[in-house]
Amino acid sequence: MSNRVIVIGSGFGGMTAAIRLQAAGYEVTVFEKNAQVGGHAYPFEKEGYKFDMGPSLITAPSIIEDVFQSAQKKLADYLELIPLNPFYRIYYHDKTFIDYTADAAVMKKQMALFNERDADNYDRFMLASKRIYEAVIVEKLGATPFDQWITMLSFAPRALSLGALRSSYRFAAKHFKDFRHRFMFSFHPLFIGGNPFRSPAVYQMIPYLEKEGGVWFTKGGMYSLVTAFEQLFRDIGGRVFTQSPVSGIVVENSRAVGVRVNGRIETADAVISNADFLHTCKDLIPSQARRKWSDRRLNRLSYGMSAFLLYLGVSKQFPQLKHHTLILSHRYKPLIKDIFDRKILPDDFSMYLHVPTRTDASMAPRGCESMYVLVPVANLQSGINWSIQAEPFKDRILNFLETEFGLENLRENLQVCEIFTPDDFLKKNNNYYGSAWGVEPKLTQTAIFRPHNRSQDIKNMYFVGASTHPGAGLPGVMLTAETTVNVLKKDLPLQ
Repeated sequence: MSNRVIVIGSGFGGMTAAIRLQAAGYEVTVFEKNAQVGGHAYPFEKEGYKFDMGPSLITAPSIIEDVFQSAQKKLADYLELIPLNPFYRIYYHDKTFIDYTADAAVMKKQMALFNERDADNYDRFMLASKRIYEAVIVEKLGATPFDQWITMLSFAPRALSLGALRSSYRFAAKHFKDFRHRFMFSFHPLFIGGNPFRSPAVYQMIPYLEKEGGVWFTKGGMYSLVTAFEQLFRDIGGRVFTQSPVSGIVVENSRAVGVRVNGRIETADAVISNADFLHTCKDLIPSQARRKWSDRRLNRLSYGMSAFLLYLGVSKQFPQLKHHTLILSHRYKPLIKDIFDRKILPDDFSMYLHVPTRTDASMAPRGCESMYVLVPVANLQSGINWSIQAEPFKDRILNFLETEFGLENLRENLQVCEIFTPDDFLKKNNNYYGSAWGVEPKLTQTAIFRPHNRSQDIKNMYFVGASTHPGAGLPGVMLTAETTVNVLKKDLPLQ
């Protein structure tokens, strides 16, 4: 009989692990608390407008393709990927903008308008980014468990030579002088919950990852990727139970032997949690079973920022918006400090707009725009009362977009306006402190210093997702799953 594995949660990390293990011959069951699979990647539809409530883009499609190949299937049989060009449009506070693309000539031409030497340094920066990418992705360090000091110590000299231990911002600033270019090549950690001024430059692999693999969307919205994973998993014999919240992990003799779900115990030879790491430890694992990860140690973890989200259905279109648009404040480092360290709600903000109708018209009624607006904000350790602040903050954002940025008549054309706050990340997603991306990706919480993929306290207990190694983001959580599957297969070879 094949070894039985239970996966808690059906986010991209959980489903990737489930597919890989089921394809390898394990008997895998997934329990999801919500009515649909997907975890944070949840669909929302109202008045004919469709929204993705989780990830909004795909990078490194080869990592996704590899999941399908592990099950002897083809991605193209389940999903249609649409390439985006440009990847993003970045608007700066002085009304200048850059269309961020893979085309080196186009990039250098735009950059030369602001600083010719920066344009000349573009190729050198991309070569440095490529070297980090090759170490993490090509050489599979991102899928290598950093749970032994020998692994960490063997990588450290390489990381130093790559410049991967300095901050992401310092890495960019070494190559570029203009503030636009320094932002453009250092902002990526923000969208995995990190502070670019202290996230290690290992995340500077992302610019080359995007250049090499492109930035993509899925026809029908990002939830199409979720349904593709679910269908693939079922096609190879996996079982998924929705509306099945796990209330506890059963531990006997320091070994995970099952879970409590819907008033019963389901037994297993191994348990993988794709739920929030702190939620799993504090709420699902008995405290007496946690020596390494005591409440005291858990409370010392630094959690990343949260996000304030608006889901807008608008009965007109705004051609100045690309599929992905960034609109920036005049402040960069001080604004980041307000969010991560001072944990206040500042007077200004930067934001990210996702406009899928730019690529797929089916996401909204004809001639209309489906949009979501993401504004980085402090997590709930800030003490901000969102039941009071949500409506005024929403009004500030809409006023800015309409009167300062130039989305004319935005308010009078709003047909849908839904709010998602840090409180919702906590209440709906079980994300401690309302953090949108879990444990902050900083040097002292990276690799061996990050929660391990294999439990340090309980045998046959494993973790996947944003807070584990290597980290957040769609490629990141899928690599956490690959790492976890690798160690589980060593621990529990098929009988």
